[in-house]
Amino acid sequence: MHRKDFIKATALTAAYTAILPSANIFSNIAQKNIRVALIGVGLRGQNHLDLLLRRSDVDVTAICDIDDRMLATSKKLINKSGKKMPAVYTGDPNIWKNMLEKEKPDAVIISTPWEWHTPMILGSLERGIKYIGTEVVLGITLDDHWNVVKEAEKHKAHVMMLENVCYRRDVMAVLNMVRQGLFGELVHLQGGYQHDLREVKFNDGKQPYGGGVEFGEKGFSEARWRTNHSVHRNGDLYPTHGIGPLAHYININRGNRFTAISSFASKARGLHDYIVKKAGKDHPNAKVNFKLGDVVTTSIQCANGETILLQHDTNLPRPYSLGFRVQGTKGLWMDVAKGIYIEDLSSKPHQWDEAKIWLEKYDHPLWARWSRQTEGAGHGGMDFFVIHAFVESVKRRTVTPMDVYDAAAWSAITPLSERSIEQGSQVLEFPDFTSGKWQNRKPVFALSDDY
Repeated sequence: MHRKDFIKATALTAAYTAILPSANIFSNIAQKNIRVALIGVGLRGQNHLDLLLRRSDVDVTAICDIDDRMLATSKKLINKSGKKMPAVYTGDPNIWKNMLEKEKPDAVIISTPWEWHTPMILGSLERGIKYIGTEVVLGITLDDHWNVVKEAEKHKAHVMMLENVCYRRDVMAVLNMVRQGLFGELVHLQGGYQHDLREVKFNDGKQPYGGGVEFGEKGFSEARWRTNHSVHRNGDLYPTHGIGPLAHYININRGNRFTAISSFASKARGLHDYIVKKAGKDHPNAKVNFKLGDVVTTSIQCANGETILLQHDTNLPRPYSLGFRVQGTKGLWMDVAKGIYIEDLSSKPHQWDEAKIWLEKYDHPLWARWSRQTEGAGHGGMDFFVIHAFVESVKRRTVTPMDVYDAAAWSAITPLSERSIEQGSQVLEFPDFTSGKWQNRKPVFALSDDY
């Protein structure tokens, strides 16, 4: 980042910090070591476990899982780290409750199937845990989201959804550009989850990706539980990778909010065709009726006049893309085009500049400072930042940069999209999980190079 650009970003941070309700948001007063317990140490949980074990300021005091294979792999990670073996809880789907009551950690990280997230968050709050990091999504039903918000408020606790795409390097560079006004006033945004998951939703029951067409009890890892959501539900089942970064760009829950939503679903063909192609039309799973439309398109209206388009596309052959588009009165970024265009500043009128030129120039201070520490972290380094932010918030006993209101607003897109599709793609009112507080709350996400 150029020095003048960094000075601008630092000035913006100072301006925001001066008006934040919590005076100690970047306080240096930190608990030396925090005690963290993990509920779920499957493949995703092991990513978090690995990053926690690398830190000298974290003690992993307990882990919990009902899968012996995943526990064995986790123990190897711990032994390799040289850290003390934590208490291990297993044998019962509800053993996590005993773990929290006995170990009393400072924080808990939840990496379990989606349907367990809400009860585990609520159970953690009931047991006095003040910092809860949960994998996406927050819950299944709209009531789940309201219950988590109300209980977090009641217990004065922090619930952070571990949405890592908010920390993707190009996404953060664009955030830097947005905050410096390069795109002008934002008007329209797009994103989504466009990822061929057929080899995630089906496997041979032994390996996590591909090799067969089994799911449910005969599947392994995500195929054991995730695929059933495609059988029984029709909506945007995984909105947060797309909506999280966009929400930061337009200050959702902090001076802006979602006000209305409508969703459409295409016909469902992809998963059935995959089964027939791989195992033949006589395989039992070829008779399964998958409810999830292959492409689900969701439109959202915002209080400040912006529109958002999200797409969920996981059942058809395609290269990976989150389909980001950030468009304002002065220009736009499109990640699929790998292009940025800024009126009067781009090299030629009406032609894309290579995005890389702009993204390197406006590299976010967080990446400029911490890029070396991201080496080996999952998802191109993004996982480092999400765990770093959570741990630093716990140590400093301050608000998390993504809070329970963010988690609820981003994740509630799923049940709202399901309801809209069920009602013939009707436009629905989007609930205000902040109960009006959005009007006075200020941005806190990634305002400096700290966390």
